[in-house]
Amino acid sequence: MSSLFFFSSRNPLSVAFRRFKICSFSSIVTYATEEEKSRFIHPSSVIHPNAILGDGVSVGPFCTIGPFAKLGRACQLYPGSHIFGNTELGDNCILMTSGAVIGDDLPGHTVVGRNNVFGHHAVIGVKCQDMKYKFGNECFLEIGDNNEIREHVSIHRSSTPSDKTVIGDNNLIMGSCHIAHDCKVGNNNILANSTLLAGHVVVEDYAHTAGGIVVHQFCRIGSYAFIGGGSVVSQDVPKYIIVSGERAELRGLNLEGLRRRGFSAMEIKSLRAAYRKIFMPTDTSSGNIEDRLVQVEQHKDLGLFPAVCSMVQSIRDSFAENRRGICKFRSWSGS
Repeated sequence: MSSLFFFSSRNPLSVAFRRFKICSFSSIVTYATEEEKSRFIHPSSVIHPNAILGDGVSVGPFCTIGPFAKLGRACQLYPGSHIFGNTELGDNCILMTSGAVIGDDLPGHTVVGRNNVFGHHAVIGVKCQDMKYKFGNECFLEIGDNNEIREHVSIHRSSTPSDKTVIGDNNLIMGSCHIAHDCKVGNNNILANSTLLAGHVVVEDYAHTAGGIVVHQFCRIGSYAFIGGGSVVSQDVPKYIIVSGERAELRGLNLEGLRRRGFSAMEIKSLRAAYRKIFMPTDTSSGNIEDRLVQVEQHKDLGLFPAVCSMVQSIRDSFAENRRGICKFRSWSGS
């Protein structure tokens, strides 16, 4: 007896099968469009009919895609991953097996760029853990392109409609990291395992954290900075600088990081000289830190280097009225 079935346009089963291409049943013939033929939807997954799926999307077993989700071309959902709420994924995004979750059924939205990978059990774009959040308020998360977000990472939406949690491009966010509401993470950063960012933290570009660090709310981590493992950061980390310690203290310049990022020998030499003038003065009449910043800016040689001026400005900005100051200085021979 033949197992071949044909469906008329009025048959509800025909409508259902035109929605999904079920590759495992070669004996079922459907009148799918060419676009639908390029997709694979496992029959155990639950896809809302209003969800928008691009060409080449692959959805494995036991996945869920909600009614307001939009998936770009060639996205892959491995078994047991889920997309909820007003969530948009760019092309070529991957959700790994066992419970990677993106989005939440809350007002607001989660927007994800292209070529992002979300690891096992990652939870992205859910409600924040801020007591000031009012149920019903819109909240937002934006993630750029080419990020690798590993297992058990959590990234929360903003706490208010007037702000956003933002992750830039080309970041590596390792396992068990947490990025809280309203954080701003720039580009090309490496956050090692169990890096915990409280609300409203800013991480600029090319920063690197070691494992098991905690950053207090409203702190700023400058570009090319490095945070040693196990540190508690309760004040700003200026550009180009290493901090470490139970209460993180300045330990010198991130020399290896600067070399790896292509800073010239002259730039690094000038940054070292500026660092010593600012934090290790030998002249007792050098004044307070603002006086020393001015001296470096006006120095006939050091003031010519944009990197030096950028470091000076980063330090000065940390003493603005709404900022937390910089981590305390401790002399260290590595600088």
